[in-house]
Order: sequence, then C-alpha cells, then structure tokens
Amino acid sequence: MASLIAIAASQAGPAHSFMLGEVLADAARQLGHDLKLQVQSSLGTQGKLSPAELAQASAVIVAADAGAAVDRSALPAGRVLDVAPDAVFRDAGAVLRQALALAGAPASAPVAAAPVAAAAARPLKIVAITSCPTGVAHTFMAAEALEQGAKALGHQIQVETQGSVGAQNTLGAQAIDDADLVLIAADTQVDRSRFAGKRLHSSGTKAAIHDAQGLIAKAQAEAAVWGGEGAAAAAAAGSAVGAKPAGKVAATGPYKHLMTGVSFMLPFVVAGGLLIALAFALGGIYVYDDAHKGTLGWTLFQIGAKGGFALMVPALAGYIAFSIADRPGIAPGMIGGLLAGTVGAGFLGGIAAGFIAGYSVNALNRWIRLPRGLEGLKPVLILPLLGAAITGVAMMLVIGQPVAAIMAALTDWLKGMQTSSAVLLGITLGAMMAADMGGPINKAAYVFSTTLIASGVATPMAAAMAAGMVPPLGIALACRLFASRFTPDEREASKAAAVLGLAFITEGAIPYVARDPLRVIPACVLGSATAGALSMMWGIALQAPHGGVFVLAIPNAVNHVVLYALAILIGSVVTALALGAFKKKVVVAA
Repeated sequence: MASLIAIAASQAGPAHSFMLGEVLADAARQLGHDLKLQVQSSLGTQGKLSPAELAQASAVIVAADAGAAVDRSALPAGRVLDVAPDAVFRDAGAVLRQALALAGAPASAPVAAAPVAAAAARPLKIVAITSCPTGVAHTFMAAEALEQGAKALGHQIQVETQGSVGAQNTLGAQAIDDADLVLIAADTQVDRSRFAGKRLHSSGTKAAIHDAQGLIAKAQAEAAVWGGEGAAAAAAAGSAVGAKPAGKVAATGPYKHLMTGVSFMLPFVVAGGLLIALAFALGGIYVYDDAHKGTLGWTLFQIGAKGGFALMVPALAGYIAFSIADRPGIAPGMIGGLLAGTVGAGFLGGIAAGFIAGYSVNALNRWIRLPRGLEGLKPVLILPLLGAAITGVAMMLVIGQPVAAIMAALTDWLKGMQTSSAVLLGITLGAMMAADMGGPINKAAYVFSTTLIASGVATPMAAAMAAGMVPPLGIALACRLFASRFTPDEREASKAAAVLGLAFITEGAIPYVARDPLRVIPACVLGSATAGALSMMWGIALQAPHGGVFVLAIPNAVNHVVLYALAILIGSVVTALALGAFKKKVVVAA
C-alpha cells in the first residue's frame, strides 16, 4: 500500500476544491492505497500536513489551477505530480497511476482485494434511471431487467423510468442519499445533478436488457464518484450549469445526442400531425384556405402547422445541444433551429444547428475562466449569448443556404419519385426498421421519416411505421401457424408481442431475436421490406409518427386506410411464412 498526499486547490471556489479532493480520495481507495488530503480554498486550509508525512509520502499530487498559490517549499523533490483539475475529473485513476509510476510503486495494492471482495459481496442499495428516445419499449424493458437482475444478485433497487409520459417511480432525495450505487441505463441525455458525490455508472438500455446482472456487476467495479466543474459552479453560485461525470464514463457520441433531440421533438410532431389530420377531417383538404378562416377546422390546422410543426425543428436542435452542453446549450440550439426554418434548411439545418450550438457552448464553458464571484454569469448570460451568436452567424451566413438547397432537392426528389424508385425507398426503409429492432439502424430510418412530415412528405412515415409493426405481428402469426417451431413459453409470449406490434413497438420481437437471431432477423427483414414497398407503391401517406393501428381510426391520419392495413397484413404473413421455412422444429425432451 502506497502512502499518497493530494493537495487540491481550485480557483473556481471551495466547493470545487473539496470535490476535487474527494474524487482523488475515492480513486485511491479503489486502488487500495492510503491518501492524505489537504484542501486549499478561500475558506482556508483544511488538512494539515506534517513534515514527517511529506517526507514519507510515496508521491504528492498537486491538483491546482494555473496560477493557484500553492506552497511547494516543503514538498519532496522528484515525487511531485502537477495536474489540472480537469484531468482529475476526466480520469482520477489515471492520475493516481501516473503518480505511483513517478514513485516506482505498483498501481494497485494486493491487500485491497479482500476488502473490495467483501464490499462487492454485501447487498447494495441501488437507484437507477432508464430512458430511450421514444420513451416506450426500451425504457420499461431495461427497468424490468434491472429489477430482476438486482433481485437475483440480492441487491435492493429502485428504478425511475423517464418515458414518453414523463418520469415514473421518481427517485426521492432520501433514496438517493441512501444509495450505494447509481446506475443510468439510457440512450438519451439524463440530468445527473441529483447524484453529485455518489458512485455512478452509465450505459445504454441494451446493456441492461441483454445482461442486467452483468451490467450491475460492471457498475460495482467501474462506477466513479460523479462530480465536475459544472456541478461545483452550480453549488457555489446557484447556477444551472450541468456537470460532467467524474472518472471514466461511457462516451455519448453524436448518435446519443441526436436521439436525445428526437425524443424531445416527437411530442411536437405527434401533436402537430394529428391536429392537422383532424383539421382535414372537419374542413376538407383545403381547410387552411382563408375561406375557412374562423372555423374549428381552420383553427386546428393553425395550431398543428404553425404551432406544433413550427416548434419541431427548434426542439430537435435545442435538445441536441442540451445533450452535448447541458442546459446552457438549449437557448443557442433552439435559436439555431428556428433560424434553420427561416432560411429553409429544415430538419437537416436543425440537426446542424444543434451540434454547432452544443459543441460551441461546451467549448466556451471549458475555455472561459471567471473569478469565483462572477462564475454564476456563465450559464445565464455568457454561454447563451455567445453560443447563440456563433450558431446564428453560422446558420445565416455559412451553412444555412447550402443545407437549404440540399433539403429542397431532397424534398423535390421524394415528392416526384415514380413508382419504381418509391418501391426501392420503401424496401430500404422497411429493411432498416427490422434490422436491429429499435437500434441505431432502426432509429436512423425512423428519424428520416418523421422529420420529413413537416416538409409535406408523409409517405416515408407510413412505410416506416408499417415496417416497424411487422416483426412482432409476423412472429405472433408464425407462433399460430407453425407452433412446432416455437417453445410453449414463446407461443404464450406471442400474445404480448402481437399487442406491441399493433402499437408500433418493434421491440416486442427482441426476445425471439435474442434466441435465434440468424433465422428471425432475415425473416423480419423480408416482411418489413415487403410492407414498406407496398406502402410506398400505393402512395400511402401517414401524418402521425407513432401510434400503430390506433391512429387509423382518426380521419385523414392515413389517406388509404384499407390499403395500409393490407400492406401490414401482407408483410406480417411474409415474415410468418419465412419463419416457418427458416426455423427448425423444437425438440421436446422426453
């Protein structure tokens, strides 16, 4: 066991300095080493270091901002490692290993194995959050898997689901305080401000669904104390700056940022699309004309088109930026998204604006350093102002017009497609919807289709939703037609799969895919591609991006209801027949 000393001195304020020290202390405990901590801040010096302790220390870590006044006269020569606070928050373990290498000590102490094993063996109190872009299937499947996994391991767990209807089973302050571990299984950005100082591990929802016990075990081993510069600023100045996770945390990446924007955008698309459909039902296809002004149909059209759809792209851009830069990114992102609509750049411009706003605000937050008393101005004044200026200039003077030209060409091409090319697009969208059952490929096809609704191109949305309904419906039908290919449990579960399919929840097919992916996925792709091709060939347009068969009852939500239902049915039959051909009979043990 090495004897380490850490001196934490941050110019961002006392809260930042204390959090910096705690991160280093926790990392030392995980590696099995003893660490003596001194915190220097405007409140004075906490944790006196004796000359003997300094002389006997294996290494001294000075975690301080450039320009911080740290007395180095008594520090042992050749055993001092200077690091920036950001390096500690990014990976405290790496900082400790670097200090130990400087002292010639091993990175981890063997004597720590027994306490760690004992800690791992005791029952834990876990709090968790699950969330997926649409807030429907993966959110609740991940929650159920975590609950079952924790129960099997003997742990207590409370899971908050952040679904399409808001947060359910919300974590209380007492539950968070009592928790030994925080686990976030989400494909969207989740606010972590409640968990400062707690050991936290994050992953996607699929990791929880496929192996919840393994994920919990991994979280026990790899979780790091959550905290960061933004959290400290928020604590010290009462600001709304979001914080970044401490230690090594799974990277989010552009896909997760895009999916966060999509999850917040969907309610605007759904509400706007259905209101427009109701307006057409009440006043006819030309209800938006001034001749109908003042009628209920005309009013509903204005609400849907100029309210719901007008906010769609700003919401998409704003919450992409939120995912990257937390709350200071929302205003620049939404302003950029609104400007994208102004210059005709559509959803492509909104996506670009969201990423420009998010990354620029994130960079500004890192680069701008203010005195402690002025730090609270960053999230409410400086970051939104500069972020909006950068994003706005980029949209108006640099990328707005080129993206608008691309968007116009794409829209004209889709509107003018002949039957053959429309069928090809339907096949492509259908195959993508069934390729990974709610994964990145599925979501790419879905986002492409939903965002085109606001441009007046609604046929891809019909193809995507029909294709997404086919896998669980086709599997449920195959369980009836080819019962010998499925186990009794699979046949029983097919009832639930059928309901999920009717509701356009493709994830109902996941349990069958997990058991036999090489046969089930090709069968589902065949059926979904068929449904997508038929939908495009028949020119079916859908104004609502979700809801399954339940939106068919709304007048004018779908222009050819009978043909649409027939496309879904044919696709389901194709999947069922393919499963009957591909799958082998189940051998029943004697």
